[in-house]
Amino acid sequence: MKKSIYILIIFAVLVSCNTTTKKAKIKPADTSKVVAEIIEGDFAGGTLLRIDDFPSNYIPPRKVDIWLPKSYSESKKYAVLYMHDGQMLFDSKITWNNEEWKVDEVCAKLMTDSITKDFIVVAPFNINALRHSEYFPQKPFESLSRSVQDSLFEEARLNNFKLDSVTSNNYLGFLVHELKPYVDANYSVLTDRENTVVAGSSMGGLISMYAVCEYPEVFGAAACLSTHWPGGNPNDNNVLADTFFEYMEDNVPSPKTHRFYFDYGTETMDKFYLKYAPTVDKIFKDKGYGPSNFRNLKFEGAEHTEVSWQKRLHIPLTFLLKKTE
Repeated sequence: MKKSIYILIIFAVLVSCNTTTKKAKIKPADTSKVVAEIIEGDFAGGTLLRIDDFPSNYIPPRKVDIWLPKSYSESKKYAVLYMHDGQMLFDSKITWNNEEWKVDEVCAKLMTDSITKDFIVVAPFNINALRHSEYFPQKPFESLSRSVQDSLFEEARLNNFKLDSVTSNNYLGFLVHELKPYVDANYSVLTDRENTVVAGSSMGGLISMYAVCEYPEVFGAAACLSTHWPGGNPNDNNVLADTFFEYMEDNVPSPKTHRFYFDYGTETMDKFYLKYAPTVDKIFKDKGYGPSNFRNLKFEGAEHTEVSWQKRLHIPLTFLLKKTE
């Protein structure tokens, strides 16, 4: 009997140590020597800065763009919009498809017309080979059985799709514990939740939703354009979408303090998202969300492209960053 108890105690200690190891915090990288250089070009109504290799102990270093409106001044404070896929936002000359969101044009006009509060844009680039791994919500994925996870990795491999791990918790750790503290310390910004918004499209929509749910004390709102609810290649299998929805049912934060914007088109990849809209609507309705803090909009004829997103970007930004007197 004593021997059995002794074995159980050892097992408990080992489990405890293993748990502690898994939960060990990563020490944020030193950003004191980070240099942001001005990028020359036609960037409407403001200045585009670029950090070539933003250091991180969470994820591989990458470029980060920071757009400052023409009105930027150290004498006032600005809200902050964090946007994923930074290389697709400002300059079509560096994008893989020669398209861009025209974020500088859209944001500059919204502020010039006094539609939104003044804000800056912080945009980490993606690393193409890691994009799906970093933007795929990790906790929903880890709730799947090991066999299902392995089958998804295999499916991705067979379809020449890069997915052999899910590291979005570390990506969010980079945003929250390294990038945001750097921005807060080096730019004249408002640091509170109400003035910190995250946005992206497709997988960037998923990680934006996940960011608010995982860090509700940091992010007050998310703009999720053409959110890729299938998680991988669209088909009749809704296992990943169902997993995301189960996670949201348990983790969507209070409607008293948060706002969410979703949308979808009807063409190309976006045509697969229509069937998920009623479920998304129900989740947020059941959570107490309404017209003042939730949108899920359909755009007839819109495609899964940067051109489509830039045409309607003003809508979520007006909703989430509207100027109030």
